[in-house]
Amino acid sequence: MKKIIIVVLVFLASCSGFFKKHSERVVARVHDDYLYESDLNGVVPRGTPAKDSVTLTRNYIDSWIRQKLIVHQAEKNLTPEQMDFTQQLENYRNSLVIYEYENALVRQKLDTVISGEEISSYYEANQKDFLLKDNIVQLQYVKLPLKSRNVWNFRKLLLSDDPGDKSLLAGMCEKDASDYFLDDQNWILFNDLLKQIPIKTYNQEDFLKNHREVEYQDSMYIYLVRFRDFRIKDNISPLIMEQNNIREIILNKRKMELISKMQEDVYQNSVKKNDFEIY
Repeated sequence: MKKIIIVVLVFLASCSGFFKKHSERVVARVHDDYLYESDLNGVVPRGTPAKDSVTLTRNYIDSWIRQKLIVHQAEKNLTPEQMDFTQQLENYRNSLVIYEYENALVRQKLDTVISGEEISSYYEANQKDFLLKDNIVQLQYVKLPLKSRNVWNFRKLLLSDDPGDKSLLAGMCEKDASDYFLDDQNWILFNDLLKQIPIKTYNQEDFLKNHREVEYQDSMYIYLVRFRDFRIKDNISPLIMEQNNIREIILNKRKMELISKMQEDVYQNSVKKNDFEIY
């Protein structure tokens, strides 16, 4: 009898197959290891076409066989000492148990509520950790078709701080602009703006220091830009850009403190109860 016997799943319904147990159909064998039909559960995602199902199943069986063959070959050539993984398995199990327990503890007891005041305090105390790697800007811009007849109106409204003019500008942009960005409270990378508007500059810092309103034109569009503010790289990043990052830092710090406290509590309680001894 050959060393490997494979019964392709597509024929399982019609073939008698091989049985290790009366209730289990054997799909493949490598030496004394058997792959059962139930081991293939989940190999093929629900809804997979029949042709792809056969391919996935065959690939899984082939991979299982190859792995078992290599394991068998290794076992023939390694000494019992080389194959003794008792300590490694124990360490791995311990790590998994501790990891799961710590995760359960965090899910149950971690305080995830972080106030704006706490975020601000952390930001003020650690500003050296929030230095910009790129130039950023606050701005508004409008991109208009070259033949637009409303350029003057757009320009006038873009330069106005009147709330009514801002609302009117938004309505006109929705109707006539090819593209626009009016949220001047958020910060964006200046390099991202350069991908949208054909600004020509060899020194970004000098450009930002010397321009508040700019207008550009190419063969298809007119670009109107108003800069509200800017920050140069290597300066402190605005708080609004770092809020999510700071929130994650604070949560991770709380998590580490919670786990550390649990570990110390377990140790101290065990000392009191004489749960361990050092010989």
